[in-house]
Amino acid sequence: MILKRAKEILLKESDAIREVAEQLDHTFSQAVEMVLNGEGKVVTTGIGKSGLIAQKIASTLSSTGTPSFFLHPAEALHGDLGMVENEDILLAISNSGEAPEVVRIVSSLKRMGVKAIVITKNPGSSLGQLGDILLRVDVPEACPFGFIPTSSTTATLALGDALAVTILERRGFTQKDFAMLHPGGALGKRLLLKVADLMHVGEQLPVVDTDTPIKDTIYEISSKRLGVTCVCDREGRMVGVITDGDLRRAIEKDGNLLEKTAKDIMTYNPKRIKKDALASEAIQKMEQYAITSLFVVDADEPQIPIGIVHIHDLLKAGAH
Repeated sequence: MILKRAKEILLKESDAIREVAEQLDHTFSQAVEMVLNGEGKVVTTGIGKSGLIAQKIASTLSSTGTPSFFLHPAEALHGDLGMVENEDILLAISNSGEAPEVVRIVSSLKRMGVKAIVITKNPGSSLGQLGDILLRVDVPEACPFGFIPTSSTTATLALGDALAVTILERRGFTQKDFAMLHPGGALGKRLLLKVADLMHVGEQLPVVDTDTPIKDTIYEISSKRLGVTCVCDREGRMVGVITDGDLRRAIEKDGNLLEKTAKDIMTYNPKRIKKDALASEAIQKMEQYAITSLFVVDADEPQIPIGIVHIHDLLKAGAH
C-alpha cells in the first residue's frame, strides 16, 4: 500500500511537469531572449518553498554561465534591494501570485526600471499583473488536500532547469566553461583533467623494438608494472603492443617462445589517445575496447608514443 501510494504521487508529479511543458508558449522564448540580451544579472526571489526553488534556479543559472543570485524578500524589504541594479532582470516566483513580500519587491524594483519575469499559476494575480513576462505553472498538487506545495514546486523547478539549459545552449556554453566554474569538485576533475596530466613518461614508458627478444620484452613489461609494452620500429613509430595476456596465450601455443622476438607475437594497430584528450575520454575508450591502458601520442606525431595512461591512474584521480 505504501509503495503503491508513493508511485501514485511520483506519477502525479511527473504528469505535472508534462502539463507545464504543454502550457509553454511564446512567453518562454521571450524570457530566454530577455536574459540573453540583458546586461546585468538575474535576481531570483520567492518566499517559503517558492524561495527554495528560486535559490536553486539562481544556483543553476550561475553555474551555467548566467550570473545570478537569490534575493530574500524579507531582507530585500529592509535594505537589500540596493543589491539590485537597473540592468538586472528579476525572476519572481509565487504560486498564488499574492505573496505580499514578493509583490512589494517586484513593485519597488519595477519603479527602478528593472524588468521582471514572474512564475505563477494565476495571470490575474497581483504578481501576474506586474510581470513583463509571465510563465504560467498551473498544476494540481500531489498532496491529498490539494494545496500543499508539491507538484507545483517540482514543476517550477523543472521549468527553471528548462530556462537555464536553453540559455546555456544559446550562449554556446561548453563543458570546458562549466568545468572552469567547478574546479574544486569531482565533476570539475572529470571535465578538466587531461590525459597529459596523468600519463607515465620517460623511463616509466614501456617500449621495445620489433627485434627485441621475448625474454627482454617480458622484463620490460614486468619492470614497468603496467602489464603492457608498446612495440616500435627503428624510426620510433608505434607498430604494435604486447600485453601480459598476449604472453600467456603465446606460451600456451608455442613451447619455443623465448626464441622469438616482439614482432612475432605483438598485436598490430594498438589503441592510442592524444595527450590533450580529457581523462574521461580515455576511460570511455578503455571501456569501449575492454582494455586497461592507452598509449599517448601528440597530435602532430600520432605514430610516436610519448606516454601511457592506465585505468588505475584515471580512477584514482577521480576522472570516471
